[in-house]
Amino acid sequence: MGITNSNKVISADRIACDGAFRVTLALTAAPDIVANPTDIVLVLDRSGSLAGQPLADMKLGAKTFIDLIDEATDSAKDGQIGSGSRMGVVSFANTAAADTQLITSVDELKAAVDGLTASGGTNHADAFAKATQLFDPNSSNAKVMVMFTDGNTTAGAPPAPVAAAARAQGIIIYCIGLIGTDGLDVTALNNWATDPDASHVAVTPDAAELEALFAELAANISKPGATDITIQEVVNPDFVITSVLSPTKGTATMLDARSLRWDILELGVTASESAALEFLVRHVGQQSGTKLVNQSITYSDREGNLVSFPKPAVTVECEIVVHPEPCPQPVELTVEGCRDSVLVDLGDVELASQGRIIQMDVTIKNVCPGKRVALAAILTEVDQNGMEHQRGMKAMTIPAHDSPTCRDVLVKCVKFVLPEDLSVSGGAMCSPRKLKARFLANNIDTDYRCCESVFTL
Repeated sequence: MGITNSNKVISADRIACDGAFRVTLALTAAPDIVANPTDIVLVLDRSGSLAGQPLADMKLGAKTFIDLIDEATDSAKDGQIGSGSRMGVVSFANTAAADTQLITSVDELKAAVDGLTASGGTNHADAFAKATQLFDPNSSNAKVMVMFTDGNTTAGAPPAPVAAAARAQGIIIYCIGLIGTDGLDVTALNNWATDPDASHVAVTPDAAELEALFAELAANISKPGATDITIQEVVNPDFVITSVLSPTKGTATMLDARSLRWDILELGVTASESAALEFLVRHVGQQSGTKLVNQSITYSDREGNLVSFPKPAVTVECEIVVHPEPCPQPVELTVEGCRDSVLVDLGDVELASQGRIIQMDVTIKNVCPGKRVALAAILTEVDQNGMEHQRGMKAMTIPAHDSPTCRDVLVKCVKFVLPEDLSVSGGAMCSPRKLKARFLANNIDTDYRCCESVFTL
């Protein structure tokens, strides 16, 4: 089944030009057996050489195998093999017997395993034959046989042709071998098992290792969702990654200001499982607009799952922002514990000069009735060499008056802001500054027409 869900979301869809937001990557994986139901037959050796601790260890390993398949099929150890899969138990000594049919009850499967007793010889051919008979040839389920034995064949027909016939019917055969008191033909196990031998045969001389071997085999049969996962994220040049939080699974590393790598050893091996990674991103570009967060994101794993992530975008609003005054530098101080008060000399604080406001009045002479006037005020500052520097210009409309004759019009409170940091007059703060002011005025309204032209505005 592999990766069942992949997602990428951002915490905001609109930010300021230098804004930040959180990105969350998420993956969910589940064992392949969830989507591909499998019929499994445990074929367990109960010959006399297993008497005592080896038989107890074999039973423990087989029941661990049943539990892992139970969890892999429905993500819970609920006592039922789920998602359409089934399991059966065949045991063998001088002859073989079907201890259960293909069923889903974990309790019945374990009871069959617990009921085994060791005695007699080893008839592998009959074991393969009885196990093959349990499978329904009309079922679309995958078919898996797990043979466990601790010795050489001592009874019955040669087993190799029977195992080959089972494989020809599409049954996948795994073999677990325990090197018992009468030896073990590992070559025979390799011949019986499905190729390649490296992934279908496991052998140990120690019965205590059987539980681990059965557990590993259960993981192989259920086919983990994903292993050796690597995700590499590169954000677009308009963004930088400011921090990477610890993922819920695996490890994450910043490769540089714009890229990171997330590694997960395994995900969804025995049940459906999710993992998430969060990291913080800040916009460092200068242009507004809707922008894709990532430039690229790549995914790989050992199973070859094909995974794609959404491509979220964020709207960036880059207004022109000016900070004319820096924040004052703080002075650090400490209040000791159990002190009610503290006296601290914070040193000198300079009085910040914000500049001056120039306010001027001007009288426009002989303004006739019914005539609006356009008035311009121009302010310059004169440096020590007599050069003038622009300090501002204003244009305004003076409304018409309705007096019967032309008259003077007083215009009051024409204001200019004169920042102190533009002073070219020389001297310390608050020293005199030499300025020049000019006013221009003309009538807006006139009855003049050039060559009887008609103006359309």
